[in-house]
Amino acid sequence: MVAVNVDVTPLPGIGVRKDFALDNGRRVGVVTHRDGTIELIVSKAEDPDACLASLPLTVEEAGTLANLLGAPQLVAQLNEEHRELPGISTKTLPLKSGSPYDGHTLGDIDLRHRTGVSVVAVMRAGQVHPSPTPDFLFTGGDVLVVVGTADGLEEAARILKQG
Repeated sequence: MVAVNVDVTPLPGIGVRKDFALDNGRRVGVVTHRDGTIELIVSKAEDPDACLASLPLTVEEAGTLANLLGAPQLVAQLNEEHRELPGISTKTLPLKSGSPYDGHTLGDIDLRHRTGVSVVAVMRAGQVHPSPTPDFLFTGGDVLVVVGTADGLEEAARILKQG
């Protein structure tokens, strides 16, 4: 994996811009405003300092986007590490708002005992929470990174949806 250089630019009176260059010359990033608002930005190809598009995001939306972007990378890394272990798979499972386990702990769900699946991390609002303990409290929007057999992963997904 090639490291990407992220530029951090203070914007006096506004906040901070964090962005990086894409292969096509455009820059993509985030402006975090002093008032806490967040803006996803994309530059023009011909002028990386000029904004082609900006999209305001709520904190929840920014967290969801971070989960969408971060979870696949984590799963790909774990899959690579488990490549030589036949029968073991890694998958992300969303815990949606309104799930029977929204607001409950990992111990309440008891996925390991019920399915043989282990929750190895939880992605929440762009943050990875590795090796959650039984008292880890789930919130709608969490993305669980789980490891187990194909049957166990299928059953865990069903349990998270239906209870």
